[in-house]
Amino acid sequence: MSHITHNFEAMESIGLKKKMAIIALTVLLTLTIFSQMISLRVNAVDVKITSISPTTKRGKVGDTVRVTGTINTTGGQYEIWFEKKPWHVLVKNGTASENNVNASFTVPALPSGNYTLILKDVAANINATSWFIIETNYILKVSKPEYPKQLQQGAKVNISISITGGKTEPPYTANITVKTPAADEAYSMCVSLKNTTNTGIWNATITYPFADVPKAHTNYTGMYTVSFNGTLASDTFFIGLTDSAEYHRRQTVDIKAVYAPYENVTLIIVGEKVHYSKNLTANSEGIIHSNEWSIPENATIGSYRVSITSISNITRKTPSDVQNFTVPGFKIEICTRNLAGETVSDVTLKIHDIWANITHEDVVSNKTGFVSVMLEVGDHNFTAYYKGVRVNQTAVYIEHEGAVNITCRLTNLRVTIVNARDKAVTVPFVNVTISCNFTRDIDGKNDRYVNSTLTDIKGTAKFHSLLPDANHTIVALRYGKNFNQTIYRMEPRDWNDIDITCPTYPLHIKVLDGESNPINGTTVEVLELEVGAYYSNYTDSNGNVALNCIFGKYIVKIYFNRILLNETKEPIILFSENSTSFYCILYNLPIYVKVVDYFGQPIPKANVTLERNGAKINSNLTGTDGIAYFRREIGGTLTIKVYLTNSELPEATVTTYIGKRGDYSNPIAVKIGKYVVLAGLLVDTSQFAMIILILATVVLIAIIEIVRRKRLKLGKTSS
Repeated sequence: MSHITHNFEAMESIGLKKKMAIIALTVLLTLTIFSQMISLRVNAVDVKITSISPTTKRGKVGDTVRVTGTINTTGGQYEIWFEKKPWHVLVKNGTASENNVNASFTVPALPSGNYTLILKDVAANINATSWFIIETNYILKVSKPEYPKQLQQGAKVNISISITGGKTEPPYTANITVKTPAADEAYSMCVSLKNTTNTGIWNATITYPFADVPKAHTNYTGMYTVSFNGTLASDTFFIGLTDSAEYHRRQTVDIKAVYAPYENVTLIIVGEKVHYSKNLTANSEGIIHSNEWSIPENATIGSYRVSITSISNITRKTPSDVQNFTVPGFKIEICTRNLAGETVSDVTLKIHDIWANITHEDVVSNKTGFVSVMLEVGDHNFTAYYKGVRVNQTAVYIEHEGAVNITCRLTNLRVTIVNARDKAVTVPFVNVTISCNFTRDIDGKNDRYVNSTLTDIKGTAKFHSLLPDANHTIVALRYGKNFNQTIYRMEPRDWNDIDITCPTYPLHIKVLDGESNPINGTTVEVLELEVGAYYSNYTDSNGNVALNCIFGKYIVKIYFNRILLNETKEPIILFSENSTSFYCILYNLPIYVKVVDYFGQPIPKANVTLERNGAKINSNLTGTDGIAYFRREIGGTLTIKVYLTNSELPEATVTTYIGKRGDYSNPIAVKIGKYVVLAGLLVDTSQFAMIILILATVVLIAIIEIVRRKRLKLGKTSS
């Protein structure tokens, strides 16, 4: 009894384990299906930094850095940090492109040192790290006026000194040295830099001449060099005699120099057409100041020299007080246009500067119709020449940079080729050539220009920028043949328009069959080779048709009931009245079709049908000679079908080209290999072969039997 109980318990335990295994498999399968149904946001991609630019991993505050890498979260948020105790600075955040990060940022304002660069996957909270060194940057900048303004002798100059990526302590001291234009003359001063934060940024400002260096000055004309601790940083500034490096006519030239108090000097300004000299006396502070002289109206564009020399030789300067300034002129953008407002290239401009009495020669507009020139303030006369002919004269006052439009006395021409019989019909692709003889104003020489072009699809040829009030010869050609020549005088307006007639000529065509008989009612179509002009008409009872066509070359096609009978192999030239005959040998051809059996015997009463392009055109029965005769048919590519026992299913189909007259002696043969004519009846070839085989077998058996009987008879006789 206990044995039975034990077995029962064991079986119950096994059943429970099976149930648990089934439940576990069911849960696992459900989770697998669910995981396939949802879209996971995380791909198996490492969070890593793949590159840092610059590759040296070094930079100064404000430099651009590019970091590329990957994060684990597809399309997830990323952050880039600079970290070094006690600093933890976010420099960039954004969204990854799929799993890729490509980010640019500037080096943050932090003290110099080696920082941990962190790329963080925000969603996954996973970091990738590298390193980046922030280097110390020394900056020196001199405050200068914007060019062309400049500092003058005796000026005070502000100098800014900065350090980024510096240490947080102790304070920095900068040794600022100013090297003057004089050889071996320099002045130095130390200044302490201050910081307002703990980010490694230090600043200071100092004014030169230094207050604590009595001999420091800006009394020389020339370039001064400022340096920070020798070679850490540098800048320059220029001290001049004038307050500007450039002046325009009528502008006052402000001059300043430093000499001994009450010292007498001579001021001289020289240049082309300019020589100014004046004695001046320094004030009680030794300042020479003059603003009495202005750039004269006749001053030309170029360089001028200012110099100051001591009369009493109290002050001797090395370098001496000499400085150049320029009269630069203004940039003037000139656009040359014709009367239609179109830009014109290759226009030569002579620009006379009235104030300076000089002329700017050979200023030529480029292919876009523009040209730039530097001109000074004042009145100018612009004279424009096109192909040596004067086409414009304009007075222009220049006072600042700008644009000048020159409208040239040049016109455009529009030539339209029209049909002589119908002017509403235009002719495209005609070669139109214009020519003009003229005298050049610029040098009095005779000259000529020739232009050619084709009429467009609308039959129009356009010519641009032509000389008005001049006779132009216009020649129209097709196929190299001149069909019109016209003399036309251009009017001074935006567009001149002229219509030229393309002549028409009769084209006489006679259509004959192969026996020279006229064919009535054929369609004659002619098509011009180049322009596509199309004409069509029907032949009369004499086979004649006359078409009035424009001057040209033509392809001719002859149709009857839409069947092509003939066409030209070479185009017909219609440069004058033309008469041409066409022989259509395909028209009214007698056609003979002979139907034969397997052995070439004629098959009578066969239904022979002629088709063209799948359409039935005629049918007839073969006679006792197997020939079906078609008296008047149009040849060409025809399909011949032969019907015997089944009127729906042809026994033979032959496609052939019929291009000549047939007769009884040379018919078109169609062989029906399926049948044999036997005693006037059609017999299937296979059945005929079977009959022949049976007959041959019977004959063979009969012969064998006869031979056997003869041998038997001979044997009996012999015994």
